[in-house]
Amino acid sequence: MTTPAIPPMPERPEIGGSTRLYAVLGCPVAQVKAPALLNPVFARLGLDAVLVPVLAEPAHLGEIVRGLQRIGNLDGLLVTVPHKAEVRRYADTVSSAVTQSGSANALRREPDGRWSAENFDGIGFVRGLRASGFDLSGKRVSLIGAGGAGGALAAAVLAAGAAHLDVCDRDESRVSEVTNRLGPYWPGRLTGSVVPRLDGADLAVNATPLGLRPEDPLPFDVAGLPPGAEVADIIMEPRETALLRAAEARGHRIHHGSHMLIHQLDLYREFFRLNAPERAELS
Repeated sequence: MTTPAIPPMPERPEIGGSTRLYAVLGCPVAQVKAPALLNPVFARLGLDAVLVPVLAEPAHLGEIVRGLQRIGNLDGLLVTVPHKAEVRRYADTVSSAVTQSGSANALRREPDGRWSAENFDGIGFVRGLRASGFDLSGKRVSLIGAGGAGGALAAAVLAAGAAHLDVCDRDESRVSEVTNRLGPYWPGRLTGSVVPRLDGADLAVNATPLGLRPEDPLPFDVAGLPPGAEVADIIMEPRETALLRAAEARGHRIHHGSHMLIHQLDLYREFFRLNAPERAELS
């Protein structure tokens, strides 16, 4: 009998006294994919750095962020649910994308010790759609979820040329915040609702946390979608959410959450100034 080959151990960074630190903050945090994607990037670039997950309860976010920012060899933070809007308070400067979206998903320590905030969720999502063959130009989009990620996606979808965007959230104040903030940039192309408006949508997007847990209800009823509509989810884990399974079962094309993160990797590399000593390109 042939002995099965033992699979190689996954590539892991060697951590020492000179290692630079990055952290990804979330609650929950077990589902985050950024460490599995970025740590191999550090290794391929020959950088002595590591990205670790940090479970940050909302009630303690300020203490956690301020504590991490005081660590001398910590260079950056990534941010996921539910902290993307709140974490703006802990940045000294913010980008136009942060201002438009109302949220941030990356903070960088500057040489003078100040912290800059950026948001790559929206552009990562749009690039992921384009790479999979979906062009937002002239399309009607229904976006469910007006939190930190939802605000970023809303701004990017409109900037990418969507003809109309409806933002839906059960929290009416969240909807108003997004529509009031983005309406002046794209007049006449944005509406808000507390019940999903799916009729006529070319694309329906789940930007809520619903789907992270097996017992979660669907964020919207896919039966309300017109034939030919595409369904996207920004949840990374599980990859096949209940929403995507339900949409695919009804014949809709689906778009996984991992695309949004994968298409942010080059943006993170540039933002965090991750330059290989002798290699100009990521292999």
